[in-house]
Amino acid sequence: MHISEILRDHQPAISFEFFPPKTEAASQELFETIQALVPLKPAYVSVTYGAGGSTRELTHDLVVKLQQETTLTIVSHLTCVGSSQEEILGILEKYQDSGIHNIMALRGDQPKHPLPYRGPGFEYASELVAFIKKNFPHMGIGVAGFPEGHPDTPNRLQEMENLKRKVDSGADYICTQLFFDNRDYYDFCERCEIANIHVPMIAGIMPIISLKGMVRMSELALGARIPASLLKNMFHAETQEQAEQIGTNWATEQVLDLLDHQVQGVHLYTLNKSKASLRIHAALGVQSFDMLNQ
Repeated sequence: MHISEILRDHQPAISFEFFPPKTEAASQELFETIQALVPLKPAYVSVTYGAGGSTRELTHDLVVKLQQETTLTIVSHLTCVGSSQEEILGILEKYQDSGIHNIMALRGDQPKHPLPYRGPGFEYASELVAFIKKNFPHMGIGVAGFPEGHPDTPNRLQEMENLKRKVDSGADYICTQLFFDNRDYYDFCERCEIANIHVPMIAGIMPIISLKGMVRMSELALGARIPASLLKNMFHAETQEQAEQIGTNWATEQVLDLLDHQVQGVHLYTLNKSKASLRIHAALGVQSFDMLNQ
């Protein structure tokens, strides 16, 4: 089932994101994490790459294993920077043969050093979206949105034009980058309305589980704005357990507020850990996430 269909029929949809393991031990830990979350019946799970697409093969192996050994709906990330059209075509054919029919289409991070020429490629995510839609019209396609603004596009009017270009190229839905102030998300949704962007929108939430993780998270998100009150509470945390509870409580309040505003979907960036997601689930007071639709 396409994610757009899930969002249409099962709102609000709660989903999880994982990143591929780098070792056998990490692989076992990840599957234990997924096993702990499967009973919650998420709408779907997605799997991302490492920096610069460095774990593409691990991502492919993981999503295929999840597709074959679980009942989960799987979304695989696909970045196009540094790849030729021929390479992307081969990856999509592998996904198609493995039963993976939902793709998160991304440009990806620009490499620090020039890559060897591999043939004609894609400069923008909109070009990747159009390529998928043309060659694999049965696939569902998601694209990224940035409530706090795209880090490479200071002009927010131009940013919305770029996002609309991705939607007009065939994207079925938008999943946002993480944010810690819901007002940024609501403002972003209004900007989409003004830009005549009307596909479903999923809010990306990442629970903070440590002070160190908060700093790292801000780096990965290229300057994510962390509210002063959250910073203050995290700096005053005396133990790891207190820091994790503070971060999880903040994310839970975000999710509850989003649900009150009838958000179409919430995507939890799990950091391959289950505890924070389980705490958020418990706070919602349901046996499984699909009960939110009943």
